[in-house]
Amino acid sequence: MKVLANDGISQTGIDSLEAAGFEVITTNVAQDQLENFINSNAIDVILVRSATTVRKELIDACPSIKVVGRGGVGMDNIDVQYARDKGLDVINTPAASSASVAELVFAHLYTGVRFLYDSNRNMPLDGDTKFKNLKKAYAKGIELRGKTIGIIGFGRIGQETAKIALGVGMKVIYSDPFMDKASVTVPFFDGQSVTCHFSSISKEELLKESDFISLHIPAQKEYVIGKKELELMKDGAGIVNAARGGVLDEVALLASLDSGKISFAGLDVFENEPTPAVQVLMHPKVSLTPHIGAATSGAQDRIGTELAEQIIAILN
Repeated sequence: MKVLANDGISQTGIDSLEAAGFEVITTNVAQDQLENFINSNAIDVILVRSATTVRKELIDACPSIKVVGRGGVGMDNIDVQYARDKGLDVINTPAASSASVAELVFAHLYTGVRFLYDSNRNMPLDGDTKFKNLKKAYAKGIELRGKTIGIIGFGRIGQETAKIALGVGMKVIYSDPFMDKASVTVPFFDGQSVTCHFSSISKEELLKESDFISLHIPAQKEYVIGKKELELMKDGAGIVNAARGGVLDEVALLASLDSGKISFAGLDVFENEPTPAVQVLMHPKVSLTPHIGAATSGAQDRIGTELAEQIIAILN
């Protein structure tokens, strides 16, 4: 059987699949060439990340496909229910990259509160001539410890984010209409752990109480955070979106940054991927990464292994 890993797969995943008798193809096929490639090569499994889409037209046109796999959590680039209705297995790896995404959230948070998004731009330009001026400009950072982080969406990634926040010494609140109560266990290096218990609050309450907000929700039909929600936030609050482009209104965000209502934003995802708006990319108060939340070697190894195990269980 043949597996097309169109957006790539870790070597651990390849090794596992090949050991089970699968042929793994890692050629990156352009979206408009997928149908022809799949049919010409009788592909049984197509694996994607976020770059490739698997819509009903492709599913209908490629009868050899038996399994569609998403290396990651969100599956908004796949017509999941349609595929399942047609008898295909649709799989993903919801737990494999959670810790990696959560760590990136905190990379953006620390970048924001210590002005790294700006100092990393200006130090190469003026660090040798305006060192004292830059030191003064970036000398009013704040600490995360003791502050409140509001997490919107308290699934696996939201809870991993909470674990780091608790370790840092932050107060954690969350809002999730599908999870009234949750317990989060923070493990330590020596085998000890601490478990904290939480209850969901309304989004409005969370917006008003949080010093920092982190979004961990799937794509929606409308913005989850728009002009009205930004106005409810504390003056000088920060916001990070490492979930999905389109859940945060970027036009409203930039206006809030310009007015000083929001102090900084960390964005790993964008409304117009893979061509984010230039106004967003050039804004001096935005910390930027190109959708790399799950892009660590450890996460990719776990994703590849988990996908391989599921494929082998389904087809062997």
